[in-house]
Amino acid sequence: MDFDLSPEEDAFRAVVRAFAREEIAPHAADRDQRGEFPTEIVGKMGELGLFGLLVPEDLGGAAASFTTFCVAVEELAAVDSSVAITLSAGVGLGIGPILSFGSGAQRTRWLPDMAAGRALGAFGLTETDSGSDAGSLRTRAVLDGDEWVIDGAKEFITNSGTPLTSVITVAARTDDGITAFLVPADTPGLEIGPAYKKMGWRASDTHALRFDGCRIPRENLLGDPGRGFQQFLTILDGGRVAIAALALGLTRACLDVCVEHANERSAFGGPIARFQGVSFPIADLAVALESARLLTYHAAWRKDRGLPFRQAAAIAKLHATEAAVAAGRTATQVFGGTGFLEETAANRYYRDSKILEIGEGTSEIQRLVIARGLGLRVEA
Repeated sequence: MDFDLSPEEDAFRAVVRAFAREEIAPHAADRDQRGEFPTEIVGKMGELGLFGLLVPEDLGGAAASFTTFCVAVEELAAVDSSVAITLSAGVGLGIGPILSFGSGAQRTRWLPDMAAGRALGAFGLTETDSGSDAGSLRTRAVLDGDEWVIDGAKEFITNSGTPLTSVITVAARTDDGITAFLVPADTPGLEIGPAYKKMGWRASDTHALRFDGCRIPRENLLGDPGRGFQQFLTILDGGRVAIAALALGLTRACLDVCVEHANERSAFGGPIARFQGVSFPIADLAVALESARLLTYHAAWRKDRGLPFRQAAAIAKLHATEAAVAAGRTATQVFGGTGFLEETAANRYYRDSKILEIGEGTSEIQRLVIARGLGLRVEA
């Protein structure tokens, strides 16, 4: 068994790590406190080729492996989860549906700018009463001549209200079932709600959307009518691996600050690292990190090879995200009183971690997927 990255992937990791430390890390805490979306950083990530990693070369991308994409997400998350989710959602949820199910014309229209970081895409699935129960969504699309008319609302949509947002893939109910549509961000009738005030991911862009007689051309149908739900489930499988990679980076960041602080902070006549009550939880964190790494990159490996990976994705997402939340809790505990202050890295990491157990399918949904994958007849 070979657990090493290829020389190319390893070199790529070094480039992204340097970029994250030099361009993102110095201002991450300030952006978090101000809730400022990093528009300039998105452009720089585009220039570095991060948004185009999975896009074919003829559309301006690099046609890289999914593992390479996970490496990028992990390295960004090691310094700033808000920037990491901007990339993860921009690629997996913005580019992904168009790349996987779009027509040649749709791919040509939208993907080059998105691959270059000049534009962002969003993924409109969640509604107030249909989060985990996505099949019960109420947004409706009706064909009226050569246009689709969409009415409804979405909640918690990442990358949906930035100046760079160009198109939103929207799931709506039609006579054929749940169907996916491409809604340009400047479409009349599309209303972007105020940015949410969030516990974590404060520099990430998240809004509610409302569709009021929103008209789009007939050709903005994405894929086949009635296949939207299956399409979104496919996209979510890859997204769960990417979220596991994000959790991996965050857990690594927690481990690094714990080790540094435990060796530097003095109490009772010496560094607190000498106490088992401090060092043993940090050791447990290291174990959780390594197991999360193996699960995450195993799932990415399966996806890259065209093997079934839904079960592996759910396992990786479940373990890595719960490990990240535990890591954030450990970090704030190791930091003691200062860990309760918002300006400390440990505090930001802990706040950023919780959403990982919710987004792209809650931990409970991952357990449901895993149980069904085992052949258990469990109800939702």
